[in-house]
Amino acid sequence: MPPKSSLMDRRRFLGAAAAGAAASAAFAAPTIVPSSALGRDGAVPPSERVVVGGIGIGNRGTYDLGCFLEQKDVQFVAVCDVKQSRRTAVKKIADQHHGNQDCQTYRDFRELLDRSDIDAVLIATGPNWHGAAAMYAAKAGKDMYCEKPCTKNIAQSLILKETMRRTGRVFQAGTQRRNLPHFAFACELARTGKLGKLTKVYAHPAGMQAMTSGWLPLETEPPKDVVDWNLYLGPAAWRPFNPKLLDGFNFEKGGGLVGGGVLEWGSHCVDLCQWAVNDCLPPVEYNPPVNGELVARYENGVQLIYREKGWIPLGSCPVRFEGENGWIETGDSGKFVLSSPELLAGRSVAEIGGYPATYHVRDFLDCVKSRRQPKGNADAACNAHIACHAANIALYLNRQVKFDNATNTFPGDEPANRLLGEALREPWRL
Repeated sequence: MPPKSSLMDRRRFLGAAAAGAAASAAFAAPTIVPSSALGRDGAVPPSERVVVGGIGIGNRGTYDLGCFLEQKDVQFVAVCDVKQSRRTAVKKIADQHHGNQDCQTYRDFRELLDRSDIDAVLIATGPNWHGAAAMYAAKAGKDMYCEKPCTKNIAQSLILKETMRRTGRVFQAGTQRRNLPHFAFACELARTGKLGKLTKVYAHPAGMQAMTSGWLPLETEPPKDVVDWNLYLGPAAWRPFNPKLLDGFNFEKGGGLVGGGVLEWGSHCVDLCQWAVNDCLPPVEYNPPVNGELVARYENGVQLIYREKGWIPLGSCPVRFEGENGWIETGDSGKFVLSSPELLAGRSVAEIGGYPATYHVRDFLDCVKSRRQPKGNADAACNAHIACHAANIALYLNRQVKFDNATNTFPGDEPANRLLGEALREPWRL
């Protein structure tokens, strides 16, 4: 069983306090208890609110924050960012939303995690920090909604999964398509045998290339309070300051293998393919691309095919699932195409385009309260990430690699095993 949540302890305290205040009001006329404190007039009582802090809230993080603030039971109280301008901007958004000046700002995320009143954190840093920040948050007793890619390599994926199991925290990866009805319907057809025996699942990687990171020219480093470059790099290898690294979607800030498009879109598309195959362990064989397709194979023989072209125009992040009796293809437009109309079986599937994260955030908050596993939980997310990292290794080495899920290694393949993980810069640990 997971450890007792600080949220539950705080709920009991606030509930008792509210009840006590109401009782006192009956005997002391001057005492006024706001209706919001008692959950009246449509307000959510404090005992039912989820107190949230944000770590690394830039462009994507600001969108996620908006999804959180739409939820009436969210109280956003703190933001941490290495950039002063972002700290100021997010505080303004939160304070205007809540009608107060309570949102506190931090440069170092560890100070935010030290706050006992915070139940959960939104992690939307650059990908270099996602996994490490999530593990620090878990050890601090916080639940987390973590943007993707969630990990930098296979070793980090395994550590993240084990950390969430050991600490009992609620982890939701930012793979919001798991909570959209047309993607859920497609995966249901594949999982439940409606397509017949599953033979192939297709993912769109949005670029199949593996790179090693380079350095940009040194530019004048700003004061630490303006931009904390050392903290921005965090566990990655040191490199000279360059402002272009602060605002792009950079997969890697130190030495080592870069994720590229396989990890970016793969965090979504491969995740959906993993859902379609019942969230089983990752494929065991990965081959270099042939005619624009990188073919991986699961233990049960199902093929996971990464391909960039040949898709029905159904929007970004397309996936396709094929069985012996039929197939379905869908994408971010909210529409899908079936091999046969009979597969719909009279069902009506809501068409929601634009891949909104609101439903995914709601799933996370409900799980924070119930302590059940969300749809984008750590096991599911990390297995999908391992499939992306292993495919990237096959790309980089330009040859077949075989992965053993029992040992989490590439047996007898030293060049591939050297790419399982990377050293962390002092003083960071996972």
